[in-house]
Amino acid sequence: MELPFASILIAVGIIVALSIFFHFVPFFMWLSAQVSGVRISLIQLMLMRIRNVPPGVIVPSLIEAHKAGLSNITRDNLEAHYMTGGHVQRVVHALVSANKANIDLTFEKATAIDLAGRDVFEAVQTSVNPKVIDTPPVAAVAKNGIQLIAKARVTVRANIQQLVGGAGEETILARVGEGIVSSIGSAESHEQVLENPDSISKLVLKKGLDAGTAFEILSIDIADIDVGKNIGATLQMDQANADKNIAQAKAEERRAMAVATEQEMKAKAQEARADVIRAEAQVPLALAKALNDGNIGAFDYYKLQNLLGDTEMRENLGRLTKGDIRGVIGTAPPPVN
Repeated sequence: MELPFASILIAVGIIVALSIFFHFVPFFMWLSAQVSGVRISLIQLMLMRIRNVPPGVIVPSLIEAHKAGLSNITRDNLEAHYMTGGHVQRVVHALVSANKANIDLTFEKATAIDLAGRDVFEAVQTSVNPKVIDTPPVAAVAKNGIQLIAKARVTVRANIQQLVGGAGEETILARVGEGIVSSIGSAESHEQVLENPDSISKLVLKKGLDAGTAFEILSIDIADIDVGKNIGATLQMDQANADKNIAQAKAEERRAMAVATEQEMKAKAQEARADVIRAEAQVPLALAKALNDGNIGAFDYYKLQNLLGDTEMRENLGRLTKGDIRGVIGTAPPPVN
């Protein structure tokens, strides 16, 4: 019983030792590198494990670069780029693609683009095979007030030299939209734009919209133009309504001032009548005082009463209409002969 148990322990020990050995010393990966012509030692692979650099990333990248004829890519360069947070395989793919396409791209430039947060391999692909960017609908108004809604397709190619620090697709779309608005806005009528939509493309391309961006604009094609609202008529209607509201407000203000003036005049008239009534109330007192003081006599008083009676009679006759006067005359007794 002891011999089989010892054999089992020896077998387990050998398995554990081989696992540890192949973990720290990737023998098969070293063998693959040697077969591919990449000179790297087992000690270097073991030191990669200690530095937390995966040999499964570095060795295949070295093999790919060696097979593509990129002799300037070394193990130290790839390890340094990996430890700084870069994508080693993506950079090597980009360098191989750029080399095959005769694009001037150095390892330093590729790693800088990768560390800047851009996909360097996609940038090389876009440089070789330009891509098309569809702009969102852009609304603009011609000089005759008609709104046009345009959609454009922008064909761009990556500018490798400006990928670091250059603006992205959002800037391209914003500038193209601005150019479309400017082009349509300078047209005399919307019909002119509809007849020659390529005039928009030509005008926008002349503006050099790709300056300072990571792309080179190859062409701008107007994909669709739709007629929108009559903005000019809408603005005129809004202006007319605003003018009408202002006129109504001013008329209401004048009416309110007239009503206030009328009320003020009525108040003054009432005040004047009150003054007259108060003055008339003083007349009997003044007459009584004049009689008591002997300033007027009884005969003068009766003459004044007759004068007031005649005045009242004339006022009453003045209020009568012609029909009333005929009725009064008709009912009067005949004169005595």
